[in-house]
Amino acid sequence: MGESSGAIIEVSNLNQVGIVVRNIEESIERYQNVFGIGPWNVIGIDASSMSDIIYRGKPVSNGFKVALTTVGPMQLELVQPVEGESIWSDFLEEHGEGLHHLGQVIVDNLDEAIEVLEKEGFSCLQSGHFRGSGGYAYIDTTETHGAMIEFLQIHK
Repeated sequence: MGESSGAIIEVSNLNQVGIVVRNIEESIERYQNVFGIGPWNVIGIDASSMSDIIYRGKPVSNGFKVALTTVGPMQLELVQPVEGESIWSDFLEEHGEGLHHLGQVIVDNLDEAIEVLEKEGFSCLQSGHFRGSGGYAYIDTTETHGAMIEFLQIHK
């Protein structure tokens, strides 16, 4: 077995690019027409499928749509905020549509990963739990790494 790299958190897989969009249907159409990317799986997520959503340190309720497709070994995710406060609506206001995060860093214990990263000076801007199937956290690494990183914990 190899030696530890000394990293704060070992990342063995980073295979998602997340893009925030204003209109998911129009964005899907552009990706299909220009690049032939698809088919897409579109999912609406609201308060009924989420719990314990924390946005910038306070509990919130929000809704969003995601569209997912695979391009080679990478997953492309489009995210459209629909209601409530979120890091995606913040991003649209500040930057317009564009690259938002790199994702799918799978961890065994999401709360522990957040705690470790916050102790190292990285903020968790938004997190939540999917009812019965794990959770997500967006860690602000934009100043040091150029984009946010999304961490996931998946219960099977």
